[in-house]
Formats: sequence, C-alpha cells, structure tokens
Amino acid sequence: MYVNNIHMAVKKIQLTNFTKIEIQIVKYFFRHYKDRLNARQLAKILNLNHAHVNKLCSLLFKKKLLVKEKIGNSAYFTFDYNSSLAAKFMEYLLSLEETEFPEWLLVALHSLRSFNNHIKFGCVFGSSIKSKDFNDVDVLLVYGKENSNKIKLVKEEIRKSQLIDKPIRYMDITEQDIIMNKDKPIFYSILSENLIFYNPEKYVDVIRNAAHR
Repeated sequence: MYVNNIHMAVKKIQLTNFTKIEIQIVKYFFRHYKDRLNARQLAKILNLNHAHVNKLCSLLFKKKLLVKEKIGNSAYFTFDYNSSLAAKFMEYLLSLEETEFPEWLLVALHSLRSFNNHIKFGCVFGSSIKSKDFNDVDVLLVYGKENSNKIKLVKEEIRKSQLIDKPIRYMDITEQDIIMNKDKPIFYSILSENLIFYNPEKYVDVIRNAAHR
C-alpha cells in the first residue's frame, strides 16, 4: 500500500507544470549533494536571473523537493534527500536522460548499453557530455567484483566493433568505493556532472546515501 501511495504521489507531481528552469534547478541541487546555496549563488552558477531563481527555489520548496534553511538574511536551499516522493521524482527525471545525450554520443550510448546486464549503474562524464570537441569518452561503471570478467569481455567487444572513433576511458568502481571517496573532488565532480545511461534508480540511491554520510 505504501509503495502504491508513493507511485500515485509521484504521478501527481509529474503532472504538475514544471518549467525547464525548475527542472534544471532541482537536478542541480540533487546532484550537488555537498552544496547548500542561496538563490544568488545558484543564479551565478547557472547564469540565470537572480530574482527568477529565488522565486523558483521558493516554489520548489513548496512542492517539497527542496529544503530551505534561513541563515541571517538569506535563505539557503538543498535537495530534500529524506523525501521518498522527491527521490521518486528524481528517478523519473533521470530516466529521461538518455534522450538528453548529445548527438555526437549516440553511437557511444548504443555501445555502452552492452554493459547494462552486468553493472549497478553507469554514466558518462567529462568533456564529451559538454562539447563535441573532446579527446575521449569518460565512462563510470559501478559493479561488483564478481562481474569483472564479464565487464572485460564487453569492453573488448566494444573495442573490436570500432563503432566509436574516440578512445573510451573507463573508471571501474564498486558502490562502496563511491561512499568511501564521495568527498574527494574528482569523485564529487564525476557524481555531480554526468549523464546516466543505465539505472537512474541506483544512482539516486547512491547520491542519497552520499548526502546522508
């Protein structure tokens, strides 16, 4: 019954009219689990109008997706990691990210799906998600050590196919590695700036765990 209620609530929140900027803001806050920002700081990062960002952050707080904390004269916001409803909504948003992959990564995306049966989640990070002028494709694969041999075989199949004209640079880690290294700048950058190609539900779970530890 609880699960059904959560899904019904998520359906309602999905049907709420969200602007592109609202979605941009809530995804930014979710992914940047170390950040607590006021509207002025966020507007500068996202290159948006401060007054508009302030209004939208307040709306997202009312929609129970953000947490607001008053410090002095400023209101600071973070994602509501304790909310199951907010987490489910984020899973829904991230499940759409395959449609957001830039055109120059679509062939790579097709090849990377070969890992799906052997990993917990996977994402692409680095320069390739931001510009078509990149030197290699940075890929994060999260899986258990028992699948190491299967992962090696898939990597070899992708290499032999020669479908991707740029080198793929893999980072292979376990879920425990993420939690142990979540505060290190390189891991934080990877976890907060990426495009998910497999299992956004696990990614959401990992980020929520990182935010709570």
